[in-house]
This record gives sequence, structure tokens and C-alpha cells, in this order.
Amino acid sequence: MAGGFREFRVANKVVESEIITSFYFEPTDESPVWEVLPGQYITLRVPGSADPVLKTYSVSCDPSETRHHRISVKREAGLNGAPDGVGSCWLHDQVEIGDTIEIAAPRGKFFLDEASTRPVLLLSGGVGLTPMVSMLYRLCEADRDVHFLHACENGQVHALRDEVLSCANDRIKPRFVYRMPTAEDRAAKLFDAQGVIDKTFMQTHVPIGDYEAYICGPTPFMVAMYQLLQELGVPKNRIAYEFFGKATSLEALAARSASARSNKAASRAAPTIQALTFLTNPDAWAADEGAATTPKPDTPSAGDIVFQASNVTTTWDGSATSLLELAENAGLNPEFSCRAGICNSCKCGLVSGEVVYFEEPLIQPEAGQVLICCSRPKGPVVLDI
Repeated sequence: MAGGFREFRVANKVVESEIITSFYFEPTDESPVWEVLPGQYITLRVPGSADPVLKTYSVSCDPSETRHHRISVKREAGLNGAPDGVGSCWLHDQVEIGDTIEIAAPRGKFFLDEASTRPVLLLSGGVGLTPMVSMLYRLCEADRDVHFLHACENGQVHALRDEVLSCANDRIKPRFVYRMPTAEDRAAKLFDAQGVIDKTFMQTHVPIGDYEAYICGPTPFMVAMYQLLQELGVPKNRIAYEFFGKATSLEALAARSASARSNKAASRAAPTIQALTFLTNPDAWAADEGAATTPKPDTPSAGDIVFQASNVTTTWDGSATSLLELAENAGLNPEFSCRAGICNSCKCGLVSGEVVYFEEPLIQPEAGQVLICCSRPKGPVVLDI
């Protein structure tokens, strides 16, 4: 198969909650699965109305597993007339045990730093717990203190709860916060607090320590946790998060919302955790931080990048991580989705010049085309944007 895809068989399909189902994939060639770093995702080729579409999902099983990859997927129902999730609905409604699916190797820069010996905070909201479960399995093998904090609506939608609890020991402390627990949740004592995770909750349940933190979940949850961790003294360079947008998007959102942040405690039934959107879905929204650049239609000099269709010229000075980010910083809004060389949404014409890929595209673009999300210029470049 082209583009680094392998054929996998659906070995099992397990309902984990009212909205989340796990899928187990085994290679049809019976060779071992790919090595995966705890927190990374795999890419599925999903049938579309025309061409197949590529969808990414975090690996949720033990990263040491050699027989299968597992993903745990929330069925994304469209709201206010929006279409249902193409990949999630296909998986939930059509894929059955025994079906075959084309899958590409694990990718992603959001993964556990296994060289570190610092204690760890794993903070997740909704289905954002999936990469955290993979990290948790690996941390079971390490000698590090771990606080696994998960927030969701209630026990009906809480996935992988028992699996997480099975990892608990003197070093690993899981705690669950339900926004709207049911009577059954209360009777079974399934949660540790009601409301949301905030400063009071953290100070009550998490001892002071030199932590490394990992965040994944809904946009408002991510912003709140990013702010909270800094208030508690966790340096920015020790906060990792899964966000398919610009590297500074979460920081910008946190700064933008700081004045409106609520201080209500989890133990006092704080307001809703909004919009349970899985941030590792590459359709996630990214903040627009671009500032307009005055058009400069002259011939590019060394280091100049020309966005020909927009009549905009800017300079590559190394401050942007990719040509896509450079275009955004110049006030343009090119198409993109994954920002990782997977979906080809950012593909555009390369009029002149050369680029180098810092992330190898999953499917190589044809001659004269370039993926700007994972490339940098090798000198002056003219792009058809």
C-alpha cells in the first residue's frame, strides 16, 4: 500500500461508555504492530463520499503491546445542524469485528518524557483521557509519582475507569471529577468531587511538587488547566498538551480568557465544562494570532517568501516553525487540518524555490506541490497562496 499504510483487521470492538467505543486493530500480515510512544496517535484511512479521508486517533492501550493497537473513540454527533463526525460515526456505526482498515504508523510530538524522573500530572477532560491512559501504563513501570486527574460529565460517559483504577498504587493516584453525577454514581461512589478541577481541588488532592504536566481535553478545559498549573507554579516548559493548532495557541487563549476565569471549586458544583471536543482531533479550532503584513510585490531576496496569489511578501527569519505558520503570521488563512503532514489540506503550488520537510508527509504531494504545514524554505520561495 502506498504512503506507509498497512492493513489491519478489527479484532475487537468494545463499548466503554454511552459515547465511547474502543477498537482493537491487529496486522493482517501477523507481524508485530509498530512501536508507539505513549501519547502518540495513528492515522486511519476512512471512506468518504468521494476520496478517502484521513482521521487520527490516540493510541489508548499499553504502548508495550505488540499484538494490537487500540483507539477509544467518542461518537461525535453534529450540533446545531453541523454534520456528524465522519470518522467517529463510521467507526461506531459501520465498522465491525473482522473488517479491515488501512492504518499508518504512529506519529505526534505529544508523548511522555520517559527520560525524566520528575513526578507527573496527567490532566484530561472527556475523551481526552485516551493518550493519558497510554502514558499511565508506561508510568506503571517507572519509579515516579503520578496524579491522574480526569473530568467528565458523569459515570455514563466515563470510559476506561476500571482500567485506570487498576494502575493505582502508592505512587499512582487517580481521581475523578463529575460535573453532573447521577444517583447511581453517588450510590456507587464513582467520583471524588463534583464540578470542575480548580485550584481548591488541586491544593486539596495534589501535594506540592516539581511536576511535569500533560493536558488533553476540551478547549475550555485545556485553557483552564494551563492557567491553573501556572498559578500553582508549574513552569510553561513543563506543561505539554495535545493541540492541533499553532504552538502558542493555548497560551494565547489562556491569556485572552484570564480575566473571565471562574474560581469556583470542584467540591462546590461549579458550572459546566463546555464543549467536550476531543483536542487530538485535527479538526480542532486554533486561535488566529496573525497580524497583517503590508503587501510587497517585489522580487524576493534571500530568505524572502512570496505568497503570490495574496500579493504578500515576508521574510523567513526562523521564528516560525513552518511555512504554514509563517503565512498565518503574515495575516493569511491557508487551509489546514492536521498540521502534521497527514491530511494534505494545506497543499499548494510551489511556483519557485525549494523546501525541506521537517515532518515527512504521510502521502507525498505531486511535483510542483508542497505541504506547508510541515516544511521550511531552503532559500527564497514563491507559493501559490
